Amino acid sequence: PPAHSHSDWIGPPDKHSNLRPIIFYVPPEESALERRLREARQEAQASNQRFWARHNRAFRQEKEEFIYSRLKAKGLEMKDESGQKATLNAEEMADFYKDFLSKNFKKHLQYNRDWYKRNFRITFLMGQVALVRALRWLRWRKKLEQ
Repeated sequence: PPAHSHSDWIGPPDKHSNLRPIIFYVPPEESALERRLREARQEAQASNQRFWARHNRAFRQEKEEFIYSRLKAKGLEMKDESGQKATLNAEEMADFYKDFLSKNFKKHLQYNRDWYKRNFRITFLMGQVALVRALRWLRWRKKLEQ
């Protein structure tokens, strides 16, 4: 982002996680509380990036292996006569999706728990920052009236 920017910047989707990374704005006079909030947001983003990059990599690999094994069982190759990638029908792929989700249920459950914990912490910090800013604004207004 340009040096004069005063807001967060959101990038294009990451090729591994499919999440859009955020470059967080750091105000020149960031308070300790505001820094804790920004760092909590950055950690949440990094954690999400790591989880989804690993998850998507495993998904793609297992999907390819599933397709290969099903095609091989049918006596087919990965590419058809025209050189196009062979595919399975929706019902066959539904078997893979169901199995993949069942196999990764505990990982998703743990990810969701961690996600909620991080987001409750971020929300709490956001409330604190908003309260401090509101009190600062009220003190400023009171000074103007005197």
